[in-house]
Amino acid sequence: MYRKVEDFIEEWNASSAGTLNVIKAITDDKLDQAIVEGHNSLGWLAWHLVGAAGLFGGFTGMKIEVPAHTEPVPTNVEDIVKAYEKVMDSFQTETAKLTDESLTEKVPAFGTEIVRGKLLRTLIDHQTHHRGQMTVLLRQAGLAVPGVMGPTKEMA
Repeated sequence: MYRKVEDFIEEWNASSAGTLNVIKAITDDKLDQAIVEGHNSLGWLAWHLVGAAGLFGGFTGMKIEVPAHTEPVPTNVEDIVKAYEKVMDSFQTETAKLTDESLTEKVPAFGTEIVRGKLLRTLIDHQTHHRGQMTVLLRQAGLAVPGVMGPTKEMA
């Protein structure tokens, strides 16, 4: 749980930069890469992270600019990159409105009430979880895996 806004901002900046690099590593022809047919694809996961950031941000009271949840997964990576960059920009603007005190307040989310700082921690964890799935799919697709939390095989 975050108790200081600056701690969230620092982790969000590092996490979102890593996620952006993973999204940029996808190629249009590999957007449908999944571990097996019918499971989450690279494109779906990347698009899900765009939308989920808006959902989590909205629960915390921030206005995070995201496409409507009814919009289908784009067929090109550049559209996903642009949408995720808007998310990153929105978080830069909106986190400036938070206070350390506001992080301890409960907010309605997922059918219950959750402390805002805990919800923001869950946002980072959720993103890290799906980013990890994406790095496996990148490798399966024969694409280079960017270093996010350390060097990868491709960087050696």
